Amino acid sequence: MQKIIVVLGPTGVGKTKMSVELAKRLDGEIINADSMQIYKKLDIGTAKIKEEEKEGIPHYLFDIKDVNEDYSIYNYQIDGRNILNDIIKRGKTPIIVGGTGLYIKALLYDYNLSFEKENDTYDEISTEELYNRLIELDSKVDIDKNNRRRIIRAINYYKENNKSISENKTNKLLYDAIFIGLTTERERLYDIINERVDVMIDNGLLDEVKYFYDNKVYAKPLIGGIGYKELYKYFDGEISKEEAIDKIKQNSRKYAKRQYTFFKHQLPVEWVNVDFDNFNNTVNEVLNKLIEL
Repeated sequence: MQKIIVVLGPTGVGKTKMSVELAKRLDGEIINADSMQIYKKLDIGTAKIKEEEKEGIPHYLFDIKDVNEDYSIYNYQIDGRNILNDIIKRGKTPIIVGGTGLYIKALLYDYNLSFEKENDTYDEISTEELYNRLIELDSKVDIDKNNRRRIIRAINYYKENNKSISENKTNKLLYDAIFIGLTTERERLYDIINERVDVMIDNGLLDEVKYFYDNKVYAKPLIGGIGYKELYKYFDGEISKEEAIDKIKQNSRKYAKRQYTFFKHQLPVEWVNVDFDNFNNTVNEVLNKLIEL
């Protein structure tokens, strides 16, 4: 069976660049596993790869949906596996890249998902109240109390199936996959995240978000996505621009911490420390690790 390479890690660690370098050397094609990068026009805030950065490598599941369109993990599993199997059939190397752990696990593991008929977004209820409602329904569920999207999905799943979403977990890997995790010291990562947010602001993040705000678009990716929800509060006058930027940085750092927790507990990751001064050193280390594995 064709080896599948998964490039994962926290936000800001260099996954996109690594995936392209590996694809060039291994005759690979890239599948997105970032739940925000599937949406059109969410470019700066999601650090989406630019066309010139793709270097002619085929990229899949980027920019496939408008923000108002529903797209669940069930949809991703179907689309992702169709593409994955096609890449394998053509003798290419599939390279899955992203930071959404559930997408990676649903794609490669024996997750029995079904179309989700319940899609209530509970816009009028706070995240804390939603979490308490979930615990009342399902006291054994293990979900981050601040992850609104996962909380909503868990509630809807329970209402539809009358059982916990936690019962849907599996550790049966369906594909021959190697999981490469990019990492660095926590303080270095936090500095990178903070700097990257500043660069996003300089590159026009406010204009990107203001377009949707001015058009009164309140879709889930915007009211729940880091970099978007904070600026919506700024445009609403609830917080200052400086407070919004600080919140983006803070929430991005917290998200990176949650990503580490998921990857370390849910996936068999081979971790590689990133050499930011000479990224080619990291590429060569990953290539050597792939040979060893």
